[in-house]
Amino acid sequence: MSGDDTAEGRLARRLRELRFSRWRETRITQAQLSEALGVSVPLISSWESVRAPKIPPMDRVEGYASFFATQRSMADETPRLLSLSDLTEDELGERAVLLDELTRLRRDAQRSQNAVAAADDESPSLPAAFIEGPLHFGDGKPITIICSEVPDADRVKIPYADPEKPDYIDLYKYSDLDSLFELHGHLRAANPRSLVTVRAATEELTSDDLTTHLVLLGGVDWNRITKSVLQRIELPVRQVADWDREKGTYFEVDEGDDTRRHHPLVDGSGDSLRLLEDVAFFYRGENPYNVKRTLTMCNGMYPRGVYGAVRALTDERFRDRNAEFLRKRFGDVQSYGILMRVEIEGRVVVTPDWTLDAVRLHEWP
Repeated sequence: MSGDDTAEGRLARRLRELRFSRWRETRITQAQLSEALGVSVPLISSWESVRAPKIPPMDRVEGYASFFATQRSMADETPRLLSLSDLTEDELGERAVLLDELTRLRRDAQRSQNAVAAADDESPSLPAAFIEGPLHFGDGKPITIICSEVPDADRVKIPYADPEKPDYIDLYKYSDLDSLFELHGHLRAANPRSLVTVRAATEELTSDDLTTHLVLLGGVDWNRITKSVLQRIELPVRQVADWDREKGTYFEVDEGDDTRRHHPLVDGSGDSLRLLEDVAFFYRGENPYNVKRTLTMCNGMYPRGVYGAVRALTDERFRDRNAEFLRKRFGDVQSYGILMRVEIEGRVVVTPDWTLDAVRLHEWP
């Protein structure tokens, strides 16, 4: 099979076509495109090579779509990449069409490359969730998971949680260990070039921690960073930690002129209280401490709600399906969120399937 006939070759050829013939009166050089995208000329050349193609990371594919969405990218013959806020409605439409096409070509090329590597015993094929899902960042920048911390009054009841004891285990200070264990492994696999650090939402945090790709686990009760961030960003969804109310804590959602409350479903009371269904929230947007990095939140009324939000994007049976739902539902919107049901069967958390209307309680925007 010639290079042009492979999925990698089709992507390379399309990228070259954009540069040569996107605009009839203007032919873009590799040097001009490299200046606009902020990469080297040899890198542009490697992405366009049909003989030995290199697959560009997703953020560069987005750059291609933005650049070729408008001839204003070459205004005064000076190559530049306009921000989304500077694009007109028609230009955003052109960008969306290009991005959809290039994303599909890139996905096909990545899958083809993984299949060849597996056949040659070079490396195992990587699932799509590890190369293009919402938990793959692609830029190699550091990632910090900030987890809720068990209060001191509760931690003293946990064996091996006393730092003065010889058998002290540091992880016992985190309240969402199921979610942390699940998420940390996925982030490491999906972002092998990134340093993934775990921090508790305490005074040990530094400015460097907050300005990375930020991932928040846990609700406003025990994670003060989650509480602070929710106050900084404008969302129609709020977590209300009012445990003294008859129905307990809840998520509150503004829907037009109305406000709806979504409570967990429980049975019994006191020591016999059983959780039947939790309410959880997944959010992706800009990091308010560094707009060049992302913010991801997995939040719930109870730890099993947090775990359900995490598993929606890590469970191998559902992660690709849910990631595809996000792509189709939100496109290239920078900030979005889903409030969801998380069913509990005995001790088992059932992974939410976002394609089911009954699972999604609210979507924003």
